[in-house]
Amino acid sequence: MRVWAVANQKGGVGKTTTAVALAGLLADQGQKVLVVDLDPHGSMTSYFGQDPDQLTSSVFNLFQHNGQVPEGLAAALLKETSHPNIGLLPSSTSLATLERQSAAQGGYGLVISRALAQLWNDYQFVIIDSPPLLGVSMINALAACEQLIIPVQTEFLALKGLERMVHTLNMVNRSRKQALPYTIVPTLFDRRTQASLNTLRLLRRDYAEHLWQAYIPIDTKLRDASLAGVVPSQLDQNARGVLAYRALLRFLLAQSLNRREQVA
Repeated sequence: MRVWAVANQKGGVGKTTTAVALAGLLADQGQKVLVVDLDPHGSMTSYFGQDPDQLTSSVFNLFQHNGQVPEGLAAALLKETSHPNIGLLPSSTSLATLERQSAAQGGYGLVISRALAQLWNDYQFVIIDSPPLLGVSMINALAACEQLIIPVQTEFLALKGLERMVHTLNMVNRSRKQALPYTIVPTLFDRRTQASLNTLRLLRRDYAEHLWQAYIPIDTKLRDASLAGVVPSQLDQNARGVLAYRALLRFLLAQSLNRREQVA
């Protein structure tokens, strides 16, 4: 099982779209993929037709056992999606209370890691969609993953969110045995605007070591897929956004393979 997390400390940068698109492309290849929604807003949960305001069983239930995860609980929370090879651990709005609960009790940083351990033989890939703020959910995502993907909208204000995310990552890495590898992904790129062009230039100048050098363009087909509740590649295999995410997936898989070969 390979675990990837998608995170940024700014909303509206394409986190859920990135997570769903990558999951769909992996699933199209026959991989069994689990998507995990750790955002109280439940964008990914809503994407696949579940209502985070109504769900009584969600990832929130994993955090109700003093940092432990009872055997079988993770599997019991799984939901089906529109793709036969993708399973969902849904979010609910109850997650918004997690910060207050965890502050009182502590010991919650490895809950998602423990839940995924129960599903280790059921999925080849896990993609975690994180909330846009530093807290227990994001810490769980960073602790559980082996690769972090940071989508960054190509507009100036998004660079501030990236700075905060990299700062958070540096803090987290101090407590890890190995630094968490991360890839910055420029998103919502519009070559007609000076803002997109300038932001992409700054990203390439300041973050070259960790930057995927291409970008995800603005593509209405990605929004259409969300409205239809299907992964983008199910709606249109040749949409501009799908082709870009396919190139990103090839890049991420090559990176992952290189790291595994170095360790071996």
